[in-house]
Amino acid sequence: MTDFFAFVREHADKLLEQTLTHIGLTFVSLLLALLIGVPLGIFIARKTRLANSVLGVAGVLQTVPSVALLGFLIPLLGIGVGPALVALFLYALLPIIRNTYVGITEVSALVKEAARGVGMTQNQILTKVELPLALPVIFAGVRTATVINVGVATLAAYVAAGGLGEFIFSGIALSNVNMMLSGAIPAALLAIGFDFGLARLQHLSEKKLRVGALAFVVLVPFLSAFYLMPGRQDKLIAGFAHEFYGRADGYPGLQKTYGLQLRPRLIDQNLMYEAIHRGQVDIISGYSTDGRINAFNLLVLADPKHAFPPYDAAPVVRQAALDRHPDLEPTLNLLAGKLTDSVMTDLNYRVDFRKESPERVAKDFLQQEGLYKIPTPGNRTETVVMGSKVFTEQYILAEIYRQLIEGQTQLRLVTKTGLGGTQICFDALRTGAIDFYPEYTGTGLLVVLQPTAAILKTLPMQPDSVYQFCRAQFHEKYQMSWLKPLGFNNSYCLMMRREQAQEAGIRSIGDLVRYLGKAD
Repeated sequence: MTDFFAFVREHADKLLEQTLTHIGLTFVSLLLALLIGVPLGIFIARKTRLANSVLGVAGVLQTVPSVALLGFLIPLLGIGVGPALVALFLYALLPIIRNTYVGITEVSALVKEAARGVGMTQNQILTKVELPLALPVIFAGVRTATVINVGVATLAAYVAAGGLGEFIFSGIALSNVNMMLSGAIPAALLAIGFDFGLARLQHLSEKKLRVGALAFVVLVPFLSAFYLMPGRQDKLIAGFAHEFYGRADGYPGLQKTYGLQLRPRLIDQNLMYEAIHRGQVDIISGYSTDGRINAFNLLVLADPKHAFPPYDAAPVVRQAALDRHPDLEPTLNLLAGKLTDSVMTDLNYRVDFRKESPERVAKDFLQQEGLYKIPTPGNRTETVVMGSKVFTEQYILAEIYRQLIEGQTQLRLVTKTGLGGTQICFDALRTGAIDFYPEYTGTGLLVVLQPTAAILKTLPMQPDSVYQFCRAQFHEKYQMSWLKPLGFNNSYCLMMRREQAQEAGIRSIGDLVRYLGKAD
């Protein structure tokens, strides 16, 4: 707990900013849902033949997974606050519409008949009889919608809209429990606090309740605007993956080496390329072998100070798995040197841009190299488990390894893809949950081993030197073996649209720092 509180103190300003953003996202979307949902609930209470259709559509929207819904909205609204607010609005609709409808339809017919008997109009019956009697049920729907929105709002970080999800996503990517808790605990407390506050509001007198509702409608958009409206715009807008933003060999390394200062939007790494292609950001973190670099006409900024170390890809295998399966190492080493930078870039291009399946691409590659064999039928009693991270290249490598191992040996390969960040994969390997996964030497050096500054000063940042260091240290500390490199170096890098970079005279990270430092 001491480490957790220390983390909170260190990041108090950022935590407060994201908490306020989270509140703004929750309440603005809730207000929109109230303005649409309550009248719609009243309408279908009057036109009951439409009730099943309206509630059915709202129910379908509620069942769409949050990430899928955001994925549908991104092509229409881009990234940022827009798609997050729309998604939250849609999730809040069902409980508000349904409870408004149920609350009004359950008002006794005798009470409504008595109101008509004393001369009340239909609108007077609604405002003075039905809504006051239905208010407890409507409030229950509002409370449910609020709790739902607080939880779903954590996914706003997926589309660079901020909120407490930034801590959660980054914590998952970096396997940092304190970071995850810094986002999860405030989110849970917000849900509890809002539910309690609305429960207290529900029991106020009618006059006080009206004042409270009016204050909510007027003040929430005004207050939330301070946290949802963009502040001072930077000369260039950066969009970084959550893991890149926190890793020592990512943005912190650029700050240390070049003095680079940006206020990046944190975005899912699978959306970065689409965001820069659409002009929603100007700089992204990426990978040097990504096929979308050429497809989207991006420029990789040169790194003359070597802030990014070599990232030669190679399988990292538990020694126990090699001892248990003697034919595993020679089979994996069949790929040594065959996946060059150009080959891996082309494979990534086919999957990312041409939308070919990793299975098809892997099979074509193995056939070209003469390594593809149809698996022989038989009882494969021995199993090897492979893990991979959650980006295209790793899915392709997983398929290449699966087809290679099952074609060349009698082993059965089980793949656990999409394990998230580096630390998650490494922990799975260390604990025996997986037997091997493809890793990169720079990542193994700075993220897993984390050598002292003195060691780093004496270690030449050359591919073979970094590989040999990782190989020796992993074997000594963790009883893991780095097998022969695959042949490509998938380095972290910064990218810009080529035309924009040329207009600004930016060719390297140093040029970028100088450009950002110039007065407007």
